[in-house]
Amino acid sequence: MIRELYGWQEECLTRWFANSGRGMVQAATGSGKTLVAFTAAQRLEKRLSQNLHVKIVVPTSALMRQWHRDLTEFLSDSPKGNAPASNLHKEIGLRGGGFKASPDCKYMIYVINSARYELARQILTELKRGEAILLIADECHRYASGQNQLIFEFSPYIAPYKDRFFSLGLSATLPSGASRRYLASVLGQKIYNYGITEASKQHNICPFDIYHVSLSFQAPEKEMYEDLSDRMISLYRKLLYAYPSLSALGQKERYELLRSIAGEKNRKIAETASLYMNLSYKRKSLVALASARTACTADLVKRLGQQEKILIFSERTCQANELYQLLQTYYPEKVGRYHSKMGDQANKNALDRFRTGDIRILIACKAIDEGIDVPDASVGIIMSGTSTHRQRIQRLGRIIRKNDAKNKALLYYLHIRETSEDPCFLPNTGGRCLFELAYDSDSGTFTNPIFDNKASLLLKEMQRVNISPKILSEITRCLQIGCIKSDWLLEPDMLKEQIQKARYTSDRNYWICMKKLQDFENS
Repeated sequence: MIRELYGWQEECLTRWFANSGRGMVQAATGSGKTLVAFTAAQRLEKRLSQNLHVKIVVPTSALMRQWHRDLTEFLSDSPKGNAPASNLHKEIGLRGGGFKASPDCKYMIYVINSARYELARQILTELKRGEAILLIADECHRYASGQNQLIFEFSPYIAPYKDRFFSLGLSATLPSGASRRYLASVLGQKIYNYGITEASKQHNICPFDIYHVSLSFQAPEKEMYEDLSDRMISLYRKLLYAYPSLSALGQKERYELLRSIAGEKNRKIAETASLYMNLSYKRKSLVALASARTACTADLVKRLGQQEKILIFSERTCQANELYQLLQTYYPEKVGRYHSKMGDQANKNALDRFRTGDIRILIACKAIDEGIDVPDASVGIIMSGTSTHRQRIQRLGRIIRKNDAKNKALLYYLHIRETSEDPCFLPNTGGRCLFELAYDSDSGTFTNPIFDNKASLLLKEMQRVNISPKILSEITRCLQIGCIKSDWLLEPDMLKEQIQKARYTSDRNYWICMKKLQDFENS
C-alpha cells in the first residue's frame, strides 16, 4: 500500500526538485520528514536514467535501527517491493553500532561516528565510477561543527559530478548563523519550513495540550538558592565593573567571555570569574534536582491512569535513577530507563519494550531527544530540562506523532517558581491549549484555578442535594484526576462516547463526572 502524502510533503518535494535535488527541510517532529526523504529517493531514481545509491547519515545507533525499519517497510509497500524480504535486506546496509555492511549496498545507513572517516571517500569513489548519489542527512544540525564536518570532505571535489550528486538535509530545528551557512554550502539552502503551528492547524500531528506546573523549593533548598544568588550578584558586580560589555551579551556569549576571563593573567579577576561560574553551576544543579520534581512527577503518573504510555525527561541520570526506583514500587516491571550510562544494548532493550508495550513508562535523559519514534506515547513529562529551544521542540515531538491509539497528547513542564527558570515551555505552539497548574509537595496536591473553581461549585451542589458520602468521595477522586487534564472541555458528544467506551467502572465514573461538571457549568 502506497502512502498518500500530505500537501506540505508534495509542495516540499516540488521545491526540492526545482532546486536541482539539493536543500534542507525544517519540519516539525512527527510531521513526516522521513517519508519525504524516501519519496524523494524513489521519484529521483525514476527521473534518472540510471540506478541511484542512497546514503543516509543519522546521529545514533537507535536512529539507524529506526531508519532501517522504516525503509524496509517503505520498500515493501512500494510497487517494486514485492521481492522477498531477504532481497530487500540485501539492498540495505548498516555501518556503525556494531554493523559493518559492504558500503556498496544500494541503501546505506551510517551512524555519524562511522561516517566521519569513510563516507566522503565512498561518495567520491562512487561518483567517479559513474554512480548517482543521494545523501540524506537526518538531524543535519548535528553535522555543522567539529569532527562531524568530515562527512562533507567530498564537497570541494564534486563539481565534475554535480549532475549526479543530490542532497537532502532534515531537521526540526535548523541552526542559524555560521552553522546554517556551512550546511547550506554542502547540502543546499533551506527550501521548506513546516512548523508546529502549520502542522497543528492542518491536523498532521496529534492534538496536544501543554501544562505548566509550578513547584516550590523545600525550605533548605530555597535558603541555599538565595545564598548562591546573593554571592553571584556580588561577584557579577565586580566583573561588570572590569568588563562593562558583559551586560550587553546573551547568556551563551556571556559565559564564553567569563571562561576567557577565568584564564587571564590577572589572578584576582580570573578567580572572580571562575568562582562566579562555579556558583552558577551549583545553582543550576540545585534547581534541576529540587526534591519537588520527583514527588510531582510520581503524583502526575499516579493520576494519569494505567492506560497512558508516558515519556519522562530528566536532565540528570541520578534523578532518573531515583525516580525509576520510586515508580518501580508502584508499577513493578512497567518502568524503564534510557540514558547514556545504561549502555547501548540496555537502552535498545528499554526502547523496544516501550514500543511493544511491555513497559509503559520510560524515563529518559538527553540520549532520546532526537528522532526516536514512539508514535503511541501519549504523555510527556519534562521533569527537569534544558532551556534550549531545540531540545524543547524535540521533546514535544516525541509525543505528537499521529497514532490511531491516541486522541490527544499531553505535555507537562515542571519549573521552580522562586527561580529564574523559564515558566513557559514554548512561546509559540500553534494555538494549542496552555494550562497553568501548581503542585504542593507537602500535601501532594495539584491546583488548577479555573478548574478548581468550577469543581468546588459542583461539590457544593452535590452536598446541598444530600448525595451519599460514598458517591461524594468518588466524585472528589474523579475531580482530582480531572484537575490535571482538559477532558471537561471536550465536546458533549465526545464525553458521551467516552462514557460508553469505558471498560472499567472507575473510568466510567470519571467520564460521567467530567460530563456533570460541563453540564453544571452550562446550566
